[in-house]
Amino acid sequence: MTSSSTRPANPIDVEDVRTRVNTALAAFMDGQCALLGAISPQLVPAADALRDFLLDGGKRLRPAFCYWGWRAAGGPADGEGIANAAAALELLQASALVHDDLMDRSDTRRGLPSIHRRFEALHRDSGWRGDREQYGASAAVLLGDLLLIWCDELFLRSGLEPAAVLAAKPAFDLMRTEVMLGQYLDVLEPVAGDSADEGALDRAQTVLHYKSAKYTIERPLQVGALLAGAGPELVRALGAFGLPLGEAFQLRDDLLGVFGDPAVTGKPAGDDLREGKRTLLVAHAMRGLPAADARHLDRRLGAPDLAPEEVEGLRGLVARSGAPELVEHRIEELMRQSLAALEAAPLADGQARGVLLALAEAATVRKY
Repeated sequence: MTSSSTRPANPIDVEDVRTRVNTALAAFMDGQCALLGAISPQLVPAADALRDFLLDGGKRLRPAFCYWGWRAAGGPADGEGIANAAAALELLQASALVHDDLMDRSDTRRGLPSIHRRFEALHRDSGWRGDREQYGASAAVLLGDLLLIWCDELFLRSGLEPAAVLAAKPAFDLMRTEVMLGQYLDVLEPVAGDSADEGALDRAQTVLHYKSAKYTIERPLQVGALLAGAGPELVRALGAFGLPLGEAFQLRDDLLGVFGDPAVTGKPAGDDLREGKRTLLVAHAMRGLPAADARHLDRRLGAPDLAPEEVEGLRGLVARSGAPELVEHRIEELMRQSLAALEAAPLADGQARGVLLALAEAATVRKY
């Protein structure tokens, strides 16, 4: 393990969490890829794609919060199986990303082709019959489902005591239900929501909570703590810390989705505007713009024929609306709430408090 005197700058690397999670994922994928190859050599491209997608150097933020929830509840640093259980969250995240990229028609993920685009290219390069876009979409649906199945498998077979896994499983299942329903509400809003009505902000807030805030930080913390035998008081305290922090994390992501540097985000500049995401940032922008500009933003957001210069124009509208400043202010408020809850939380391990503080800063500043 990493000693406190040689603590790395990135809090995800404290106690070698990222390395341990990556090792767990690689070992799991060795077995799963062997299974796919044994079923049929035609599955080798699928195995390779999933391995590449999982082991491409993601931040491992959710596993880190799961691990430090475990440590906060008194779980030992060298606890056997916790790296596997935490790695299961990365399989869930990969499943969500594969499906999310398909629904958003994203060409890239972390600077590489998204899964559906990868299989479209395989279809094209192989000279196969039929519609290559439909083939790519079908492959992404099935492989995303497979990752979801595998996340349950790795969690249940983590090597932790069965009673501990059983205690944490309801929170693990609730997390998966919440993120799927949050994703559905996110898909629903562009087609059924009215950006001008009074409920738009509330609906955007609901999507933010369930698609991201709970799923990214609150539930992983609670799952880790329950795996270590945490009682209700600590589980509630971690929720009071994790939910506002998760909201702040997503608000930062919304800002990056419109104004972020592609070299940092791995996505094209203004990608959220191309994808038509009705985020809280966009909901605030609609209210801060003159009526004609708000209608233009509403009409052109996510338009299939959106040209690069028009993306820049929409970015300018969002910037002029005052929404970015409102979101930055909200991030600051949420961080104050979160850190006050962390200070008051009855953690069983002193080091955990400091690492969770560092993780909170990393999640909202997004340097890593």
